[in-house]
Amino acid sequence: MVDNGVSDSLFKMPTIKFTKLFINGQFVDSISGKTFETIDPRTGEVIVKISEGTKEDIDAAVAVAREAFDTGPWPRMTGVERAKIMVKWAELIEENGEELAALDTIEAGLLYQFTKFEIPAAADMLRYYAGAADKIHGKVLKSSGQFHAYTLMEPIGVVGHIIPWNVPLMMFFTKVAPSIAAGCTMVLKPAEQTPLSALFVAHLAKLAGVPDGVLNVVPGFGPTAGAAISSHMEIEKVSFTGSVETGREVMHAAASSNLKTVSLELGGKSPLIIFDDADLDKAADLAFFGMFFNKGEICAAGSRVYVQEGIYDELEKKLVEKAKACVVGDPFDPKTNQGPQADKNQFDKILSYIEHGKKEGATLLTGGKSIGTKGYFIEPTIFSHVKEEMRITQDEIFGPVMTLMKFKTIEEGIKRANNTRYGLAAGIVTKNIDTANTMSRSIRAGIVWINCYSILESDIPFGGYKMSGFGGKDLGLNALHKYLQLKSVVTPIYNSPWH
Repeated sequence: MVDNGVSDSLFKMPTIKFTKLFINGQFVDSISGKTFETIDPRTGEVIVKISEGTKEDIDAAVAVAREAFDTGPWPRMTGVERAKIMVKWAELIEENGEELAALDTIEAGLLYQFTKFEIPAAADMLRYYAGAADKIHGKVLKSSGQFHAYTLMEPIGVVGHIIPWNVPLMMFFTKVAPSIAAGCTMVLKPAEQTPLSALFVAHLAKLAGVPDGVLNVVPGFGPTAGAAISSHMEIEKVSFTGSVETGREVMHAAASSNLKTVSLELGGKSPLIIFDDADLDKAADLAFFGMFFNKGEICAAGSRVYVQEGIYDELEKKLVEKAKACVVGDPFDPKTNQGPQADKNQFDKILSYIEHGKKEGATLLTGGKSIGTKGYFIEPTIFSHVKEEMRITQDEIFGPVMTLMKFKTIEEGIKRANNTRYGLAAGIVTKNIDTANTMSRSIRAGIVWINCYSILESDIPFGGYKMSGFGGKDLGLNALHKYLQLKSVVTPIYNSPWH
């Protein structure tokens, strides 16, 4: 079902308050004076011009972050003091929730009903790490009798965050919440497609009492601002979420500069394996949600759906029916199920992959076309008769394109699920606990969902195997440890009888 009109009656464009760089607690123009346009994916029209950060602006932001770390109060506060400010920040996010939700909908094409859900989730993520801020401690070690030894957990220093455009607000706090709880200072580059919510929450951070210089937000482009973060000699760690290709560049820049530590989350091509004993309606719901949630612009999307042959035909029919009934249109309309792709480049990339699928011999069951003459809308698309070597099976498309395949045995399911260079996530749908346990222990992925899909919460570690990334997990207390370093302290015991 198609209804991609953008109705002015559904939503009034908010006043855009913050369009400049946020450095040292102030909104400032870029040193070059350059700006770039952020685009509404519903229409392809300009929303507003944003100050464009380049290397010089990153240098300025890092300088104040360095000063804030070396001499400022944030790393020296007690965990309780940091937590109080983080909780206040969370309250301000909830108070400004409607405006923040609208910004992500306008820039990224996310459904407004989802971005409204993002607000309490983002606030709760801050609260989760605020609760950990006063529980960072080392251990007393069992050394020899002549020495007293213990460890300290200290903030790693100045951190560079580079975040993607698909779920901007959640990605902001996935990176910032644990690092700020750890006592780090930071420079964050939002994706050039989606800078508005990052700038808004930076303003709220200042209102909450985050000291100047602790959080700096510099919008800009990857080859300039992003590269400057990755290669900066005064940044101790960079945390990046995005493509494999850019991840390689981040690693190379980190290695070529000061050997800063790197955390990469690089996406996936995740399998969903559905067994004959599955409840068909539930399996269809999970498969459709796992693939088409947020128009497929989710790194953990279950884009490779393997269905055991006994239920394949019936499940295929149900999925096609769901795709045809999906309402693609204005993300502010509560009747809409799928909004526009985030930008023109992604829109063109997805359509090119659909053409590859057809040329390689896969059967297009439904969808496959763009919608309308303005904006970046694409029909939910399902391919069958797909082979493992096809590009639509192996490459991360990051759009509403599902590949549907049969399998016979559990051994075949395991083999095909692991036949990918990625290893971010996987799903299993079965009523058999032995099947679930065997599959979950055999699939090489960082998170496995059983009879559910894409459940992401603050206390559940998230991150992949293989080319889906490394360097520590996002979410959970594991994420806090990415921004801490371990120091051992040893002192002699002078009155020891062994001295």
